[in-house]
Amino acid sequence: MNIPRIAVIGCGYWGKNLVREFHGLGALSAVCDVDPKTTAAMAATYGTRALDVDGVLADNDIDAVVIATPAELHAKLSLKCFAAGKHVYVEKPIALNLDDAHSMTTAAEQGGRILMVGHLLRYHPGFLKLNELVKSGELGKINHIYSRRLSLGKLRNTENVLWSFAPHDISMVLALSDANVKGVSGFLSAYVQPGIADFASVHIAFEGRMKAHIDVSWLNPFKEHRLVVVGEEAMAEFCDSEPVWEDKLRIYRHRAVVMEGVPELKKGEAERVPVAMESPLRNECQHFLRCVVSGERPSTDGHEALSVLRVLCAADMGES
Repeated sequence: MNIPRIAVIGCGYWGKNLVREFHGLGALSAVCDVDPKTTAAMAATYGTRALDVDGVLADNDIDAVVIATPAELHAKLSLKCFAAGKHVYVEKPIALNLDDAHSMTTAAEQGGRILMVGHLLRYHPGFLKLNELVKSGELGKINHIYSRRLSLGKLRNTENVLWSFAPHDISMVLALSDANVKGVSGFLSAYVQPGIADFASVHIAFEGRMKAHIDVSWLNPFKEHRLVVVGEEAMAEFCDSEPVWEDKLRIYRHRAVVMEGVPELKKGEAERVPVAMESPLRNECQHFLRCVVSGERPSTDGHEALSVLRVLCAADMGES
């Protein structure tokens, strides 16, 4: 395919990884950061141009812009990019409020541009395979999903752990569900800094009987990134924190049945599920480039990100 020319705005904690990946894919055309020294250093490292925001917007040779700035700038920068005719990949969360997210989605559609949001774990080969198992019916009807994203740090002082960690898990849970969200409740606790939650628990009820819950924390003594899907015919576990790649996705042929009025548990051995050893971030960046070229709808487009944001906002309020 023809490779689109990409500019990355925001070359900090996560943006530097996006710069590296798009450079590796042969798509990097320019970099931009609020700190001119960072911009110059990244440009020198990757042999590309150092531009400011206005320079990126005015450059007709730049097809798309990757935005990895603080979330409060996402809407403003995205709208400027769409007005300049650029496609946009924006890091999660899409925005901090629903009005801004709606504006971004509308502007992309009216301008015929791609809007993709960086819900990284949706592009992990382990999750992609898990989603296949669920959609194929191999697990049977899904009863419950739970996800834990826990670690020790990195502490933030501008966003709480819900907004920092949970978008990934909410995006995965919504993708696995075939029902609409009926209700959301959230429980948040702030221990280190007043008003900035270090722990959050999100409970999602779907139409029908399926439910999901998500726990996120950066005050946990160990790292755990685990997603479990409980079906009527089998159960599956996607554990991205598992160091052995072959153990990242497992299926358990456990079933709970009622025999003559007596509940009985039929257990099965854990089975490894083969998963391609691919970089989720590389997959995500390739997906964006492909969408820009083909015009196909990204898996994590503006509408998907709006669904995630609705759950985030409801959980942050406590209950909806």
